[in-house]
Amino acid sequence: MIVTIIAALIVIVVSGALWLLSGVRVVSQFERGVVFRFGRVIPAPREPGLTWITPGVEKLRKVNMQIITMPVPAQDGITRDNVSVRVDAVVYFRVIDPVKVVVDVQNYLQAVSQVAQTSLRSIIGKSELDDLLSNRERLNEGLELLIDSPALGWGVQIDRVEIKDVALPESMKRSMSRQAEAERERRARVISADGELQASEKLAQAAAAMADTPAALQLRLLETVVQVASEKNSTLVLPFPIELLRFFDAATHPQDTATHPPGPDPAPLPHVDRHDAGGGA
Repeated sequence: MIVTIIAALIVIVVSGALWLLSGVRVVSQFERGVVFRFGRVIPAPREPGLTWITPGVEKLRKVNMQIITMPVPAQDGITRDNVSVRVDAVVYFRVIDPVKVVVDVQNYLQAVSQVAQTSLRSIIGKSELDDLLSNRERLNEGLELLIDSPALGWGVQIDRVEIKDVALPESMKRSMSRQAEAERERRARVISADGELQASEKLAQAAAAMADTPAALQLRLLETVVQVASEKNSTLVLPFPIELLRFFDAATHPQDTATHPPGPDPAPLPHVDRHDAGGGA
């Protein structure tokens, strides 16, 4: 009888120990434990470390509190200026309320992914192509606000959203290349014209200075002769003054007048009256 009682006590003790050990749980540092007791959630989540739940009565569900990186699949859309683009992004978020994540939404990862895709399409339709290519910071902030508004009700906080890539059609790429080439050519022409204008102003100043000092022109001619002689020794440059051409021009005009001297006007023909001619006949 005593042996039976002792054996029963040993079985009870062992069963109790096993029952107690079955309720031991370990919550990692980056996790929080949400406990359900008879299907009802306990508002206070379990902190990291060793915890115990009542076996058969309570259930523990662990929630990851780390920052999650979720790529948003590329979305096709038409911008406000009617350009077809394909845009993808990435979302960084974390759980701030483990109870809401478990109770209020069935699958918070899928929910965040779907709202991110919808918000990305909305941003594409509201933006122009130039904004998608050059003003991404403002678009990232707007996209973050669109995703963060519903996510806060699920116990999720959006830390950052970034647009990764904007894919353009080949025809649009060629058009943009031609536009960039035309813009570079326009800038080159403007720079060249500006250089010509500055050079003409400097040449005008140099001409005015040489007009005031005739010896400067002779020095310039001699310098040109020296430069040409140093580059091509077989070439001979002789400066020809303009005043000599004017002298030759003035000397040719008296020869022309001498070739054709002025003379008296020819005498007028006599006038014959027809009546007188008829009467004489």
